[in-house]
Amino acid sequence: MGSPAPVRALVLLLLAGCAAAPPDPTPPPTSSPSASPSPAPTVTEPPQAASPAPSADADPSFEVATFPVPAGSRPHDVAPAADGGIWYTAQRTGRLGWLDPATGEVREIPLGAGSAPHGVITGPDGAAWVTDGGLNAIVRVDEDDRVSTYPLEVSNANLNTAAFDGDGILWFTGQAGIYGSLDPATGQVTVHDAPRGQGPYGITATPDGEIVFSSLAGSYLGVIDRGSEEVTVIDTPTPGGGGRRVWSDSAGQLWVTEWFAGTLAMFDPATAAWTEWRLPGSNPMPYAVYVDEVDAVWVTDFGSNATLRFDPETEEWLTFELASQPAEVRQLLGREGEIWGAESAADQLVVVRTVD
Repeated sequence: MGSPAPVRALVLLLLAGCAAAPPDPTPPPTSSPSASPSPAPTVTEPPQAASPAPSADADPSFEVATFPVPAGSRPHDVAPAADGGIWYTAQRTGRLGWLDPATGEVREIPLGAGSAPHGVITGPDGAAWVTDGGLNAIVRVDEDDRVSTYPLEVSNANLNTAAFDGDGILWFTGQAGIYGSLDPATGQVTVHDAPRGQGPYGITATPDGEIVFSSLAGSYLGVIDRGSEEVTVIDTPTPGGGGRRVWSDSAGQLWVTEWFAGTLAMFDPATAAWTEWRLPGSNPMPYAVYVDEVDAVWVTDFGSNATLRFDPETEEWLTFELASQPAEVRQLLGREGEIWGAESAADQLVVVRTVD
């Protein structure tokens, strides 16, 4: 289902423009009034080393491994760290965790009283950037575990996820019905009401540095004009299908998990057209989506309790069943040869690795 002509023209202008300027590598000053040293992090040793296991369909090209984190953490999102570790948000305990994949060692940093972190990404400055629904703030944790907090002026935003644009500005979503930005150089936070109210959830940056978010309750993609900060709405192809998470591939095509429809959808800005694929299984419930370095599309499915790999060229699926019952992997992120997720129901992280 294509977009109306005016929307199509604006989408093409936003997403097919020239390459954006490189992000500013300078981290924000730690002398911010809301910046403070974190309490001493806790370090724990895992009960046993992570053990690789074959995928459900025994594909020799991949292996799966899991890593326990402290009981009760309920890890939500993950992000490969600049130092080779893996960041994760311990949503239930209000901490940001760091895992050493080589040893299984875990370090957790308290984020503050009332914290309930949701999303985490690694910024161009090498720091971890967290969307914290409990604190109603964006939180930055640097390489020395120092915590800086950037509160929102609106209350109860239900912060979800974040992404950096091509100019080094952090954009974020709030499921209560907002989207906003944070300038790391000044600490200024700006918040806007989202179209159709509640629902903004996933967010992604395109190769040109533009920002697009998905609305779960609103069933649309929101293309943000970085100049005016206004949003162009692109309805997802299945009415009421939802847009849980969104990710851009290397060509700027936008991949969306339609939670209510049980489908993976792709919007091509070059043609302003959608394509949909139903997930395998009798009751698919697609949650996370991530596009890797070879443009394979990875999806988590609550319905089959699995992580799936979709090849856009062959339209074939690979299924990696998860041993935890249930696992509830709500987000995926990766680096070359590795796809990481957090099993929020099982208090562990999971990785699917490419085998040479």
